[in-house]
Amino acid sequence: MRAEVAPLDRADAPVTHVINVRDAKKHFPVREGILQRVGSHVRAVDGVSFDIRRGETVGLVGESGCGKTTLGRCIAGLSETTDGGVYFRMDDESLRRLDALRAIEPERRTRADLDSMKGLTDRFRLDRMPKSVWRQYRRNCQMVFQDAFSSLNPRHLVLDIVGRPLRIHREASGTELTKRVIELLESVGLGRQHLYRYPHQFSGGQRQRISIARALALDPEFIVLDEPTSALDVSVQAQILNLLHRLQKEHGLTYLFISHDLNVVRHMSDRIVVMYLGRICEVGRTEQIFGDPRHPYTEALLAANPGIDDSPETIRLSGAMPDPASPPQGCRFHTRCPVVTERCGWDVSDVLRALEERGNLLDGLTGVERRTAFEGELTFETTDQAHAAAAELGSEGVSHAMRAAHELLEVRDRTVHVRFPPVEEMSVTAVGEDHHTACILHDGGGATRTDSR
Repeated sequence: MRAEVAPLDRADAPVTHVINVRDAKKHFPVREGILQRVGSHVRAVDGVSFDIRRGETVGLVGESGCGKTTLGRCIAGLSETTDGGVYFRMDDESLRRLDALRAIEPERRTRADLDSMKGLTDRFRLDRMPKSVWRQYRRNCQMVFQDAFSSLNPRHLVLDIVGRPLRIHREASGTELTKRVIELLESVGLGRQHLYRYPHQFSGGQRQRISIARALALDPEFIVLDEPTSALDVSVQAQILNLLHRLQKEHGLTYLFISHDLNVVRHMSDRIVVMYLGRICEVGRTEQIFGDPRHPYTEALLAANPGIDDSPETIRLSGAMPDPASPPQGCRFHTRCPVVTERCGWDVSDVLRALEERGNLLDGLTGVERRTAFEGELTFETTDQAHAAAAELGSEGVSHAMRAAHELLEVRDRTVHVRFPPVEEMSVTAVGEDHHTACILHDGGGATRTDSR
Protein backbone atom coordinates (compact mmCIF):
# COMPACT_ATOMS: atom_id res chain seq x y z
CA MET A 1 0.00 0.00 0.00
CA ARG A 2 1.42 3.40 -1.00
CA ALA A 3 2.36 5.74 1.85
CA GLU A 4 0.75 9.19 2.04
CA VAL A 5 3.19 12.07 1.67
CA ALA A 6 2.68 15.36 3.49
CA PRO A 7 2.64 18.68 1.63
CA LEU A 8 5.83 20.61 0.98
CA ASP A 9 7.62 22.07 3.99
CA ARG A 10 7.20 25.66 5.15
CA ALA A 11 10.10 28.07 5.46
CA ASP A 12 9.23 28.84 9.11
CA ALA A 13 8.91 25.18 10.20
CA PRO A 14 10.75 24.32 13.45
CA VAL A 15 14.16 22.61 13.32
CA THR A 16 14.65 19.97 16.03
CA HIS A 17 17.76 18.31 14.61
CA VAL A 18 21.13 19.65 13.56
CA ILE A 19 22.09 16.50 11.64
CA ASN A 20 20.04 13.75 10.02
CA VAL A 21 21.87 10.70 8.66
CA ARG A 22 19.87 8.60 6.21
CA ASP A 23 21.14 5.27 4.85
CA ALA A 24 24.70 6.59 4.71
CA LYS A 25 27.25 4.33 3.02
CA LYS A 26 30.98 4.69 2.52
CA HIS A 27 32.69 1.96 0.50
CA PHE A 28 36.40 1.92 -0.33
CA PRO A 29 37.54 0.05 -3.47
CA VAL A 30 40.00 -2.84 -3.10
CA ARG A 31 42.27 -2.93 -6.14
CA GLU A 32 43.91 -6.18 -7.21
CA GLY A 33 46.44 -7.39 -9.77
CA ILE A 34 48.90 -5.60 -12.01
CA LEU A 35 46.15 -3.51 -13.62
CA GLN A 36 44.79 -2.52 -10.20
CA ARG A 37 41.23 -3.38 -11.10
CA VAL A 38 38.57 -3.06 -8.43
CA GLY A 39 37.88 -6.55 -7.12
CA SER A 40 35.69 -5.69 -4.14
CA HIS A 41 34.83 -2.90 -1.73
CA VAL A 42 35.46 -2.44 1.98
CA ARG A 43 32.08 -1.50 3.42
CA ALA A 44 33.30 0.80 6.17
CA VAL A 45 29.85 2.36 6.63
CA ASP A 46 26.99 0.38 5.15
CA GLY A 47 23.54 1.88 5.60
CA VAL A 48 23.44 3.98 8.77
CA SER A 49 20.50 6.17 9.81
CA PHE A 50 20.13 8.27 12.96
CA ASP A 51 19.51 11.85 14.08
CA ILE A 52 21.41 14.31 16.24
CA ARG A 53 19.14 16.72 18.07
CA ARG A 54 20.04 20.30 18.75
CA GLY A 55 21.98 20.75 22.00
CA GLU A 56 22.51 17.05 22.80
CA THR A 57 25.59 14.83 22.86
CA VAL A 58 25.36 11.61 20.85
CA GLY A 59 27.98 8.98 21.67
CA LEU A 60 29.20 6.71 18.86
CA VAL A 61 30.83 3.51 20.13
CA GLY A 62 32.12 0.19 18.83
CA GLU A 63 35.27 -1.84 18.29
CA SER A 64 38.19 -0.57 16.26
CA GLY A 65 37.34 -1.05 12.59
CA CYS A 66 33.57 -0.76 13.01
CA GLY A 67 33.39 2.46 10.95
CA LYS A 68 33.08 5.10 13.71
CA THR A 69 35.75 7.48 12.44
CA THR A 70 34.75 7.05 8.78
CA LEU A 71 31.16 7.94 9.67
CA GLY A 72 32.37 10.91 11.70
CA ARG A 73 34.39 12.20 8.74
CA CYS A 74 31.37 11.83 6.45
CA ILE A 75 29.20 13.78 8.90
CA ALA A 76 31.87 16.47 9.22
CA GLY A 77 31.96 16.84 5.44
CA LEU A 78 35.57 15.66 5.16
CA SER A 79 34.59 12.61 3.12
CA GLU A 80 31.71 12.12 0.69
CA THR A 81 29.33 9.23 1.16
CA THR A 82 29.15 6.52 -1.51
CA ASP A 83 25.37 6.40 -1.19
CA GLY A 84 22.75 7.85 1.11
CA GLY A 85 23.66 11.07 2.82
CA VAL A 86 23.97 13.49 5.69
CA TYR A 87 21.41 16.30 5.96
CA PHE A 88 22.01 19.60 7.73
CA ARG A 89 19.41 21.75 9.50
CA MET A 90 16.46 19.99 7.93
CA ASP A 91 13.24 21.36 9.39
CA ASP A 92 10.83 18.90 10.98
CA GLU A 93 8.27 19.10 8.19
CA SER A 94 10.87 18.42 5.50
CA LEU A 95 12.27 15.53 7.54
CA ARG A 96 8.85 13.92 7.84
CA ARG A 97 8.36 14.34 4.12
CA LEU A 98 11.76 12.83 3.31
CA ASP A 99 11.10 9.80 5.53
CA ALA A 100 7.67 9.35 3.97
CA LEU A 101 9.19 9.40 0.48
CA ARG A 102 11.93 6.96 1.48
CA ALA A 103 9.29 4.59 2.85
CA ILE A 104 7.70 4.27 -0.59
CA GLU A 105 9.02 1.31 -2.54
CA PRO A 106 11.30 2.59 -5.36
CA GLU A 107 9.21 1.03 -8.13
CA ARG A 108 6.05 2.73 -6.78
CA ARG A 109 7.47 6.27 -6.61
CA THR A 110 5.86 8.70 -9.02
CA ARG A 111 7.62 11.45 -10.95
CA ALA A 112 6.28 13.95 -8.39
CA ASP A 113 7.78 11.86 -5.57
CA LEU A 114 11.17 11.76 -7.30
CA ASP A 115 11.11 15.51 -7.97
CA SER A 116 10.19 16.21 -4.35
CA MET A 117 12.94 13.92 -3.09
CA LYS A 118 15.46 15.63 -5.38
CA GLY A 119 14.36 19.03 -4.11
CA LEU A 120 14.92 18.02 -0.48
CA THR A 121 18.27 16.43 -1.34
CA ASP A 122 19.51 19.47 -3.24
CA ARG A 123 18.48 21.75 -0.41
CA PHE A 124 19.72 19.88 2.66
CA ARG A 125 22.18 17.07 1.80
CA LEU A 126 25.87 17.90 2.25
CA ASP A 127 27.10 16.65 -1.11
CA ARG A 128 24.27 18.32 -3.04
CA MET A 129 23.50 21.57 -1.19
CA PRO A 130 24.29 24.97 -2.76
CA LYS A 131 27.77 26.38 -2.20
CA SER A 132 26.42 29.17 -0.01
CA VAL A 133 24.79 26.64 2.33
CA TRP A 134 27.89 24.43 2.22
CA ARG A 135 30.01 27.38 3.33
CA GLN A 136 27.60 27.91 6.20
CA TYR A 137 27.92 24.25 7.16
CA ARG A 138 31.72 24.49 7.17
CA ARG A 139 31.38 27.32 9.69
CA ASN A 140 28.86 25.50 11.84
CA CYS A 141 30.50 22.07 11.88
CA GLN A 142 34.01 21.60 13.27
CA MET A 143 36.04 18.52 14.19
CA VAL A 144 38.47 17.72 17.00
CA PHE A 145 40.76 14.83 16.09
CA GLN A 146 42.17 12.01 18.20
CA ASP A 147 45.84 12.91 17.68
CA ALA A 148 46.11 16.61 18.43
CA PHE A 149 49.80 16.74 17.47
CA SER A 150 49.24 15.48 13.91
CA SER A 151 46.25 17.81 13.43
CA LEU A 152 48.30 20.91 14.31
CA ASN A 153 50.82 22.28 11.81
CA PRO A 154 54.22 21.94 13.56
CA ARG A 155 55.60 24.97 11.68
CA HIS A 156 52.84 27.35 12.78
CA LEU A 157 52.53 29.35 15.97
CA VAL A 158 49.45 28.97 18.13
CA LEU A 159 48.35 32.42 16.99
CA ASP A 160 48.34 31.21 13.37
CA ILE A 161 46.71 27.85 14.15
CA VAL A 162 43.78 29.21 16.17
CA GLY A 163 43.43 32.33 14.06
CA ARG A 164 43.41 30.59 10.69
CA PRO A 165 39.60 29.96 10.58
CA LEU A 166 39.02 33.62 11.43
CA ARG A 167 41.29 34.74 8.59
CA ILE A 168 39.82 32.33 6.03
CA HIS A 169 36.27 33.47 6.77
CA ARG A 170 37.40 37.10 7.08
CA GLU A 171 36.14 37.41 10.62
CA ALA A 172 39.15 39.32 11.98
CA SER A 173 42.64 40.52 11.16
CA GLY A 174 45.52 42.40 12.77
CA THR A 175 45.10 43.32 16.44
CA GLU A 176 41.45 42.24 16.41
CA LEU A 177 42.56 38.75 15.34
CA THR A 178 45.11 38.56 18.16
CA LYS A 179 42.46 39.69 20.65
CA ARG A 180 40.01 37.04 19.45
CA VAL A 181 42.66 34.29 19.65
CA ILE A 182 43.55 35.30 23.21
CA GLU A 183 39.86 35.10 24.18
CA LEU A 184 39.60 31.64 22.64
CA LEU A 185 42.73 30.41 24.42
CA GLU A 186 41.48 31.74 27.74
CA SER A 187 38.16 29.96 27.23
CA VAL A 188 40.02 26.62 27.11
CA GLY A 189 42.38 27.28 30.00
CA LEU A 190 45.37 28.76 28.15
CA GLY A 191 46.39 32.39 27.73
CA ARG A 192 48.32 35.18 26.06
CA GLN A 193 51.67 33.63 27.02
CA HIS A 194 50.98 30.73 24.68
CA LEU A 195 50.45 32.77 21.50
CA TYR A 196 53.97 32.52 20.12
CA ARG A 197 54.79 28.89 20.83
CA TYR A 198 54.84 25.88 18.54
CA PRO A 199 52.81 22.67 19.08
CA HIS A 200 55.84 20.62 20.15
CA GLN A 201 56.29 22.94 23.14
CA PHE A 202 53.01 21.80 24.71
CA SER A 203 51.84 18.70 26.53
CA GLY A 204 49.22 16.39 25.02
CA GLY A 205 46.41 17.95 27.04
CA GLN A 206 47.46 21.47 26.10
CA ARG A 207 47.58 20.54 22.42
CA GLN A 208 44.05 19.19 22.64
CA ARG A 209 42.95 22.46 24.24
CA ILE A 210 44.47 24.30 21.27
CA SER A 211 42.50 22.03 18.91
CA ILE A 212 39.29 22.80 20.81
CA ALA A 213 40.04 26.54 20.72
CA ARG A 214 40.49 26.33 16.94
CA ALA A 215 37.20 24.42 16.63
CA LEU A 216 35.40 27.18 18.59
CA ALA A 217 36.87 30.05 16.55
CA LEU A 218 33.85 30.45 14.25
CA ASP A 219 31.28 29.87 17.00
CA PRO A 220 29.93 26.60 15.52
CA GLU A 221 26.80 24.84 16.69
CA PHE A 222 28.02 21.28 16.01
CA ILE A 223 31.37 19.62 16.78
CA VAL A 224 32.51 16.09 15.90
CA LEU A 225 34.82 14.83 18.65
CA ASP A 226 36.83 11.84 17.40
CA GLU A 227 38.41 10.11 20.42
CA PRO A 228 39.42 13.50 21.89
CA THR A 229 40.77 12.04 25.14
CA SER A 230 42.04 8.55 24.20
CA ALA A 231 45.68 9.70 23.90
CA LEU A 232 45.65 11.46 27.30
CA ASP A 233 46.23 10.18 30.81
CA VAL A 234 43.28 9.88 33.19
CA SER A 235 43.73 13.15 35.06
CA VAL A 236 44.04 15.17 31.84
CA GLN A 237 41.05 13.29 30.36
CA ALA A 238 38.88 14.52 33.22
CA GLN A 239 40.00 18.12 32.64
CA ILE A 240 39.23 17.97 28.91
CA LEU A 241 35.83 16.34 29.48
CA ASN A 242 34.89 18.97 32.07
CA LEU A 243 36.03 21.65 29.64
CA LEU A 244 33.82 20.19 26.88
CA HIS A 245 30.86 20.10 29.29
CA ARG A 246 31.37 23.74 30.25
CA LEU A 247 31.76 24.90 26.66
CA GLN A 248 28.61 23.03 25.63
CA LYS A 249 26.58 24.87 28.27
CA GLU A 250 28.12 28.26 27.49
CA HIS A 251 27.83 28.05 23.71
CA GLY A 252 24.82 25.73 23.27
CA LEU A 253 26.92 23.22 21.34
CA THR A 254 25.84 19.90 19.87
CA TYR A 255 28.39 17.05 19.99
CA LEU A 256 28.96 13.79 18.17
CA PHE A 257 31.32 12.08 20.61
CA ILE A 258 33.20 9.14 19.06
CA SER A 259 34.99 6.86 21.52
CA HIS A 260 35.74 3.26 22.45
CA ASP A 261 35.81 4.14 26.17
CA LEU A 262 32.34 3.38 27.49
CA ASN A 263 32.96 5.11 30.82
CA VAL A 264 33.75 8.36 29.02
CA VAL A 265 30.75 7.95 26.71
CA ARG A 266 28.50 7.29 29.69
CA HIS A 267 29.71 10.50 31.34
CA MET A 268 29.34 12.64 28.20
CA SER A 269 26.38 11.38 26.18
CA ASP A 270 22.63 11.88 26.22
CA ARG A 271 22.10 9.14 23.64
CA ILE A 272 24.37 6.39 22.32
CA VAL A 273 24.72 4.75 18.90
CA VAL A 274 26.44 1.33 18.91
CA MET A 275 28.08 0.28 15.63
CA TYR A 276 29.42 -3.06 14.44
CA LEU A 277 31.00 -3.78 11.06
CA GLY A 278 29.59 -0.69 9.36
CA ARG A 279 26.02 -0.96 10.66
CA ILE A 280 24.05 0.13 13.70
CA CYS A 281 23.37 -2.49 16.37
CA GLU A 282 21.54 -0.39 18.93
CA VAL A 283 20.47 3.19 19.60
CA GLY A 284 19.03 4.55 22.81
CA ARG A 285 19.31 6.93 25.70
CA THR A 286 22.41 6.44 27.81
CA GLU A 287 20.49 4.98 30.75
CA GLN A 288 18.76 2.51 28.39
CA ILE A 289 22.01 1.32 26.80
CA PHE A 290 23.73 0.79 30.15
CA GLY A 291 20.70 -0.31 32.18
CA ASP A 292 18.77 -2.39 29.63
CA PRO A 293 20.93 -3.31 26.58
CA ARG A 294 18.92 -5.07 23.89
CA HIS A 295 21.65 -6.36 21.60
CA PRO A 296 24.22 -9.09 22.47
CA TYR A 297 27.03 -6.95 21.04
CA THR A 298 26.15 -4.07 23.36
CA GLU A 299 26.12 -6.49 26.29
CA ALA A 300 29.51 -7.84 25.22
CA LEU A 301 30.99 -4.33 25.07
CA LEU A 302 29.68 -3.57 28.55
CA ALA A 303 30.96 -6.87 29.94
CA ALA A 304 34.40 -6.23 28.44
CA ASN A 305 34.75 -2.88 30.22
CA PRO A 306 36.25 -3.43 33.69
CA GLY A 307 35.12 -0.02 34.92
CA ILE A 308 31.39 -0.75 34.59
CA ASP A 309 30.19 -2.46 37.76
CA ASP A 310 26.64 -3.18 36.57
CA SER A 311 27.69 -4.79 33.28
CA PRO A 312 26.26 -8.21 32.28
CA GLU A 313 28.41 -11.20 33.19
CA THR A 314 27.19 -13.76 30.68
CA ILE A 315 28.19 -12.22 27.33
CA ARG A 316 31.77 -12.51 26.13
CA LEU A 317 33.20 -11.74 22.70
CA SER A 318 35.19 -14.44 20.92
CA GLY A 319 36.91 -14.54 17.57
CA ALA A 320 37.87 -11.69 15.27
CA MET A 321 35.69 -9.23 13.40
CA PRO A 322 34.88 -10.56 9.88
CA ASP A 323 36.32 -8.97 6.76
CA PRO A 324 34.36 -5.74 6.00
CA ALA A 325 34.88 -6.42 2.29
CA SER A 326 32.77 -9.57 2.67
CA PRO A 327 30.49 -9.07 5.69
CA PRO A 328 28.22 -11.88 6.93
CA GLN A 329 24.64 -11.99 5.70
CA GLY A 330 21.69 -11.34 7.97
CA CYS A 331 22.89 -10.16 11.36
CA ARG A 332 26.55 -9.22 10.94
CA PHE A 333 27.32 -10.13 14.54
CA HIS A 334 26.10 -13.73 14.27
CA THR A 335 29.57 -15.18 13.65
CA ARG A 336 30.64 -14.10 17.16
CA CYS A 337 27.31 -14.00 18.98
CA PRO A 338 26.99 -16.28 22.05
CA VAL A 339 23.18 -16.47 21.69
CA VAL A 340 23.04 -16.95 17.90
CA THR A 341 20.07 -18.83 16.42
CA GLU A 342 19.59 -20.74 13.17
CA ARG A 343 17.60 -17.75 11.79
CA CYS A 344 20.42 -15.18 12.07
CA GLY A 345 21.74 -15.52 8.52
CA TRP A 346 24.20 -18.38 7.97
CA ASP A 347 25.82 -18.40 4.53
CA VAL A 348 28.52 -20.02 2.40
CA SER A 349 31.21 -17.77 3.88
CA ASP A 350 30.39 -19.18 7.33
CA VAL A 351 31.02 -22.69 5.95
CA LEU A 352 34.47 -21.68 4.70
CA ARG A 353 35.31 -20.01 8.02
CA ALA A 354 34.19 -23.07 9.98
CA LEU A 355 36.33 -25.43 7.86
CA GLU A 356 39.31 -23.10 8.10
CA GLU A 357 39.08 -23.07 11.88
CA ARG A 358 39.10 -26.88 11.96
CA GLY A 359 42.67 -27.32 10.75
CA ASN A 360 43.56 -28.57 7.27
CA LEU A 361 40.05 -29.28 5.97
CA LEU A 362 40.43 -26.59 3.29
CA ASP A 363 43.73 -27.92 1.98
CA GLY A 364 42.09 -29.97 -0.77
CA LEU A 365 39.55 -27.32 -1.77
CA THR A 366 39.82 -26.63 -5.50
CA GLY A 367 36.81 -24.38 -6.10
CA VAL A 368 33.79 -22.66 -4.57
CA GLU A 369 30.71 -21.96 -6.64
CA ARG A 370 28.18 -19.65 -5.01
CA ARG A 371 24.72 -19.88 -6.53
CA THR A 372 23.58 -17.35 -3.94
CA ALA A 373 25.09 -16.13 -0.68
CA PHE A 374 23.13 -18.89 1.07
CA GLU A 375 23.72 -21.77 -1.34
CA GLY A 376 26.89 -23.08 -2.91
CA GLU A 377 29.11 -25.99 -3.85
CA LEU A 378 32.58 -26.75 -2.47
CA THR A 379 34.70 -28.97 -4.73
CA PHE A 380 37.66 -30.93 -3.33
CA GLU A 381 40.51 -32.92 -4.89
CA THR A 382 39.21 -36.26 -3.58
CA THR A 383 35.92 -37.77 -2.48
CA ASP A 384 37.39 -38.54 0.95
CA GLN A 385 38.19 -34.87 1.49
CA ALA A 386 34.63 -33.89 0.54
CA HIS A 387 33.17 -36.44 2.98
CA ALA A 388 35.52 -35.25 5.73
CA ALA A 389 34.44 -31.65 5.24
CA ALA A 390 30.74 -32.58 5.24
CA ALA A 391 31.18 -34.69 8.37
CA GLU A 392 32.84 -31.78 10.13
CA LEU A 393 30.03 -29.39 9.15
CA GLY A 394 27.51 -31.79 10.67
CA SER A 395 29.50 -32.47 13.85
CA GLU A 396 29.67 -30.72 17.20
CA GLY A 397 32.81 -28.99 15.98
CA VAL A 398 30.59 -26.22 14.62
CA SER A 399 27.91 -24.35 16.51
CA HIS A 400 24.54 -25.94 17.17
CA ALA A 401 22.81 -22.98 15.47
CA MET A 402 24.78 -23.50 12.26
CA ARG A 403 24.04 -27.24 12.22
CA ALA A 404 20.34 -26.54 12.78
CA ALA A 405 20.30 -23.96 9.96
CA HIS A 406 21.33 -26.41 7.20
CA GLU A 407 18.56 -26.98 4.67
CA LEU A 408 20.92 -29.05 2.56
CA LEU A 409 24.25 -30.73 3.34
CA GLU A 410 25.21 -33.58 1.08
CA VAL A 411 28.17 -34.95 -0.87
CA ARG A 412 28.02 -35.73 -4.58
CA ASP A 413 31.26 -37.21 -5.83
CA ARG A 414 33.94 -34.63 -4.86
CA THR A 415 31.50 -31.79 -4.19
CA VAL A 416 29.81 -30.73 -0.96
CA HIS A 417 26.46 -29.04 -1.55
CA VAL A 418 25.24 -26.67 1.18
CA ARG A 419 22.14 -24.50 1.47
CA PHE A 420 20.79 -22.27 4.23
CA PRO A 421 17.45 -20.45 4.41
CA PRO A 422 17.82 -16.95 2.91
CA VAL A 423 17.36 -14.04 5.30
CA GLU A 424 17.34 -10.28 4.84
CA GLU A 425 19.78 -7.85 6.41
CA MET A 426 18.74 -7.09 9.97
CA SER A 427 16.87 -3.79 10.17
CA VAL A 428 16.75 -1.52 13.19
CA THR A 429 13.65 -2.28 15.26
CA ALA A 430 11.87 -0.14 17.85
CA VAL A 431 11.91 -1.91 21.23
CA GLY A 432 10.82 1.00 23.39
CA GLU A 433 10.49 4.74 23.48
CA ASP A 434 13.57 6.20 21.76
CA HIS A 435 15.21 2.75 21.95
CA HIS A 436 16.05 0.68 18.83
CA THR A 437 17.99 -2.49 18.17
CA ALA A 438 18.92 -4.76 15.26
CA CYS A 439 18.58 -8.19 16.88
CA ILE A 440 16.19 -10.96 15.87
CA LEU A 441 15.74 -11.91 19.54
CA HIS A 442 13.90 -8.61 20.12
CA ASP A 443 11.79 -8.66 16.95
CA GLY A 444 8.64 -10.17 18.33
CA GLY A 445 6.63 -9.74 15.16
CA GLY A 446 4.61 -6.85 16.51
CA ALA A 447 7.53 -4.44 16.53
CA THR A 448 7.77 -1.91 13.75
CA ARG A 449 10.93 -1.84 11.70
CA THR A 450 12.13 1.73 11.45
CA ASP A 451 15.18 3.93 11.08
CA SER A 452 16.92 4.70 14.36
CA ARG A 453 15.79 8.08 15.51
